[in-house]
Amino acid sequence: MKEIDAKDLDCPQPVVLTKKALEDNKEVITIVDNEAAANNVKKLANKFGAEAEIKKIKNNFEVNIKKTEKSIKNDESKSEGKVYFFKSDKLGKGEAELGNVLIKGFLHTLLEVNPLPEKLIFINSGVRIVTENEDAIDSLQKLEDRGVTILSCGTCLDYYGLEDKLNVGEISNMYEIVESLNSCDVITI
Repeated sequence: MKEIDAKDLDCPQPVVLTKKALEDNKEVITIVDNEAAANNVKKLANKFGAEAEIKKIKNNFEVNIKKTEKSIKNDESKSEGKVYFFKSDKLGKGEAELGNVLIKGFLHTLLEVNPLPEKLIFINSGVRIVTENEDAIDSLQKLEDRGVTILSCGTCLDYYGLEDKLNVGEISNMYEIVESLNSCDVITI
């Protein structure tokens, strides 16, 4: 069994260290100092098909991970579909009002194209789209209902004070974001 002390490490270090440990060990315990990091580590374990349990111990979180016979092998060379990478809450540069209109139209139009994108990733002020832009949230919900994965940077949500206002999709981490960008055709918005 491998134990990883990932307390006081910034995202995505707890996930990266856990991934490396899972490559060589059947059981891993990762200790982190916040719930978001614990959830990110558990999400990674689940992606590998491993069992994962989070325990709160004093001010820390312990993520106990155990590979099973049914664990899925991660094929890092597998290419997925298109990923749209939103790094701003507006589309294009120029007037903010126009940028808001364009982002709403863009997301609505994505519902009409085939194939649908594999993922939509929101970072920096782009997380405002999935939290505050009511006009865009309806289209995003329909995209998610049709199988599009919607990921928002947890660090960005925290920075803008929006972590509890996420209306669609799930909170992600930098490791998962970079892994997605590395394995897909990426279109930056």
